[in-house]
Amino acid sequence: MITLSINGASHSLDADPDMPILWALRDLLKLKGTKFGCGQGLCGACTVHLNGQPIRACITPVSAAKDAQLTTIEGLSSDGSHPVQQAWAEHNVPQCGYCQSGQMMSASALLAYNAAPGDDDIDTAMSGNICRCGTYPRIRSAIKRAAEIQGGK
Repeated sequence: MITLSINGASHSLDADPDMPILWALRDLLKLKGTKFGCGQGLCGACTVHLNGQPIRACITPVSAAKDAQLTTIEGLSSDGSHPVQQAWAEHNVPQCGYCQSGQMMSASALLAYNAAPGDDDIDTAMSGNICRCGTYPRIRSAIKRAAEIQGGK
């Protein structure tokens, strides 16, 4: 048994310590917002926060989250009030939408430590998140808008 703190709630799981966090979230806890993309930590679709830092849930074992706080896309806000969620809606960012939970998690981690990121900051923070639809200009605009909403500019 391993106990994980996810989105502020404690969950005891009967999981192999080497099980990727992604599968614990999706299969054991039925939190489906975190997506499987490449399975190798390259595309960013599975991004969640571990103690506030973006990580790839497809390659990070549940044992790495023991005594830590995990936040998933469901944990940003239950009502869509997080600045990133608001900005994503305002800028109509998703096209197919598959990568967007990972994109939003990386963006929210960036804004947690940099309230007014410039283009280079955004490019660096988002470089590990791939969008097959190419919505990068809308993602950048939405991140800047989220910074405004949260008071960074």
